[in-house]
This record gives sequence, C-alpha cells and structure tokens, in this order.
Amino acid sequence: MIRIENVHVELGGFCLEDIDLSVDKGEFFILLGPTGAGKTVLLEALAGLLPTKKGRLLIDGADVTNLPPEKRGIGIVYQDCALFPHLTVLQNIRYGLHFHRINKTEAEKRLDGLLDQLGLRFLTDRMPVNLSGGELQRVALARALMVSPSVLFLDEPLSSLDPNFRGEIQEELKRLHQESGITFLMVTHDFCEALSLGSRGAVINKGKIEQVGKLTEIFRKPDSPFVADFVGMKNLFPAKFSGTTAFVHDLRLELGRKAENSCKYIGIRPEDIIISRQMASPEVKNSFNGVVSKILNRGFFYEIRVRAGGTLFNTFITKGSFAELEPAAGLPVHLSIKPEAIHPVGG
Repeated sequence: MIRIENVHVELGGFCLEDIDLSVDKGEFFILLGPTGAGKTVLLEALAGLLPTKKGRLLIDGADVTNLPPEKRGIGIVYQDCALFPHLTVLQNIRYGLHFHRINKTEAEKRLDGLLDQLGLRFLTDRMPVNLSGGELQRVALARALMVSPSVLFLDEPLSSLDPNFRGEIQEELKRLHQESGITFLMVTHDFCEALSLGSRGAVINKGKIEQVGKLTEIFRKPDSPFVADFVGMKNLFPAKFSGTTAFVHDLRLELGRKAENSCKYIGIRPEDIIISRQMASPEVKNSFNGVVSKILNRGFFYEIRVRAGGTLFNTFITKGSFAELEPAAGLPVHLSIKPEAIHPVGG
C-alpha cells in the first residue's frame, strides 16, 4: 500500500536520510520517535506537503513522488485539528470536496454516514471555537474521511487531548480502522498509545529508521540502545557475553540462550525485576542481594532503585506491593530476574 524507497528530505538544517519503509494495505502502522526525530517531516513528505530530494514514494502501487497532495488519495489529521475557525462543522467536513470530484448523491450519503458514525449530527452548525477537544478531533477525522482516502495520516492526534478525551478518540480510531478497512499511518512519541492502537511500526531517530517490526517485538526486543531507552527499558548495561551468560560489572546473568555477535548490551524492563525481602530459592537463576538506593513515587506505581554490587537497577512495583515491602533507603533487599526477561541488545 505505502512504499518509501531510499527517500531523502531536507528541511532547514534537518535531513531524512535513506528512508526505506513499507506499510501493508489495511494496516494500522505506527511511526514512533522523540520530538525532532523526523516523524512529521516524513508524514508531510508522503502527503506531498514537502518535496523529496531523492527517492520514490508509492501509494497503492502508484508513484506519487511528484504529485500534488489532492492527487495522492490521502487524508491527514493533525494534533491541533487545523480546522478553519470561520467555517461551521459542516462546512469544515465538506471542505475537501472542493478538490475532489465526487458524485453529489454519493457525497451526501458519505456525509450522512460520517455524521452518525462520529456522533456529529447535532454539531453541524457549531463553530470550532464552541467544540471540546474530543469534538474537534472527530470533526477533523470526518473532514479527512469525507474524500474517501485510501490512506489516513494521523499526526499525534491524541497528544493535545486530556486523558478522558484521549481514551474516547483512541477507541474511535480503533473502530474506524476496523470498519473502514483504510490504511492508517499514525505518528506518535507515546509507546503506550502505539501498543494500544497499532500492530506494526517503526522507530525513527535523527532522520533515520532505527527499527521496524511488530510493536510487541520492538517493545520486548529492541535492536539498539536508543530504541531500548525509548521504549522504557530503563535497565540498559554494557555487557560481555560467553555462551548463554552475560557479565555486567561484577554480576553474572544467565540468559538461557546465546546472544548474537552484534550484541554489546543487555536490557531489562523495570517491571520484570522482582524485588523482595527474602532471598529467592536456590534453583532461581539471577538472584542478587541489593540495597535500596532511592524511592520515587510515580503516581500509580513506585520506582525503586536498588544497587547490587556495582550495578544500579531500576524496578517498578505497584502501590499494593510497596505497602507489603515497606522499602526505605538503605534497606537490604533481594532481586531476581528470569533469564527470558534479559534481552541482549545490539551496539
């Protein structure tokens, strides 16, 4: 459906370099990365809003590299919605019809369906200034879908919404994707959001693609230190490998499998480290004595930093577990880590 071949884009002093990426028809694909990584630049190049210096962009098998936006068969929704403030909801939704030749009867049928589908029927005469954040996003979605695009681009559509509206629009996006069969390409920096919406994705950093694959695989098995840090793998340590063992400072960690030759680090998710007052049974691998270094209240959970030998581990525990453990700085504790929770990471 979408094919990006060796694309290079320049914008000011920023460059997208040698981007190769493909998105399957009907897929909900997520483009992830921190602020300034090049996510929106790539999206706008695909949409025809920025020129490509070299490479090809294909949508639904057609080379659209040099086509204007209205000829690419795409719809786009920005995080700030970008509605016309002087137009009503209905006028905003109809706006794209100025650039697309659609039979009037078909257009009215599509409009009628979108008004019901997105709960906008009683808002058609309102101006954008009189809409809530969730309503604004639903109008922006309706405007993008009104022209029946083959691809819908979503640029951080949830980032400016409060938590209640965010959950509402998230569910709306899931439903729209399932019902429409349209290919969705969404940009976000929020990995939790990505996991709840998409199936496959890519991580971009400084204008280059770092990793592509199933989001669950990226989450559990990052390819690089940058991706590991980005997906919240807070325990990332340089390591030496021998057979199925990794050595980190003065600790010996059993992996249960051999690491690839390119691996130079290990990564462990903080929620995968078990912290307790009692030492685990002897048959449990990767069990260490440690001392609580710092406790941070993260709202719904606690982050507890524990030093074991020369290594400082970050662990997460629930409020309930915190009450049972009663940790304090300087308290001796025990850590245990399952071999499958330790992930070799490339250099």
